[in-house]
Amino acid sequence: MVHGLILVLLLTGLFLVGGKDALAQGGTSQYFPDTGHNVSGEFLLFYQSVPNAQFVFGSPITEQFTDPTTGRLIQYFQRARFEYFPELPVGQRVRVSPLGEYVYQRVPNEGQVNVFTPIGCRYYAETGYSICYAFLEFFDKNGGEAIFGKPKSPFVFYNGRIVQYFERARFEWYPEYPDGQRVVLAELGRIYFDLVGEDPNLLQPVKADAFPGNVTKIYARAFTWKAVTRAEDTQTVYVVVQDQTLSPVAGATVILTVNWPGGGAQSLAQTTNQYGLVILSFPVQAQPHGSLVTVQVEVLYQGWKSETVTSFRIWQ
Repeated sequence: MVHGLILVLLLTGLFLVGGKDALAQGGTSQYFPDTGHNVSGEFLLFYQSVPNAQFVFGSPITEQFTDPTTGRLIQYFQRARFEYFPELPVGQRVRVSPLGEYVYQRVPNEGQVNVFTPIGCRYYAETGYSICYAFLEFFDKNGGEAIFGKPKSPFVFYNGRIVQYFERARFEWYPEYPDGQRVVLAELGRIYFDLVGEDPNLLQPVKADAFPGNVTKIYARAFTWKAVTRAEDTQTVYVVVQDQTLSPVAGATVILTVNWPGGGAQSLAQTTNQYGLVILSFPVQAQPHGSLVTVQVEVLYQGWKSETVTSFRIWQ
């Protein structure tokens, strides 16, 4: 009964607004009409930081969502998948998933092509494979290891074409194309999406106003379900995100960092629902009696940021 009452109070906004005012960070949101999806927040900032992002990653094919297996925020693009690591420093939180080896091990290749020569190839002792000729030229011209990673396969035939897999890409050879355009990047993001059986409904286009443009501030408020817990227990944190009119903000990224008095920190991330609400539960294990556990909350939405903190005490 009390649990339900707290939810009602959270959703109706009866608690005072807390946390710091939103801080503009730039980047906001960008709609891609060719696929009907948005990229926003730190995913967009990372996308914009790569000079040839449209060529390398392609357009988004989903909105950002929480991976039910890892609990991390992810977003699929035509040729990549972005992952969000809230525990890393700002500017390093977005990573491109290493999809290449996974796909290489699961698609039916049609035999290896032996093209290695000491001239025209670069050997990677870490993986035992080389990059050669036009693939090597394309690799160096478009960002190299920082973008594509190391080679993870030899040259192989796939669907009658010569291809090679990298940590984050698959190069394909199209000899019938004009000179300078014969190396093509496979749509690795979509291939991986299908291989792992993601929900196809995620591919459905959304409206450009899925990220409304009239938000000028966001406010985050956080509450713990229990003021005190046992040393071995479960705690739940509620986070409500509202805009400057106190309307709920859906689709905001909420990052919780639980600072344990016994040492270490735990980061959790999730997006707000239609009520601007996130509910995150986590275990409490072997914490010192009488100690205070602080929970820092960071919310990101359309380049806006809000922070707040809540806490609870371990029962003595």
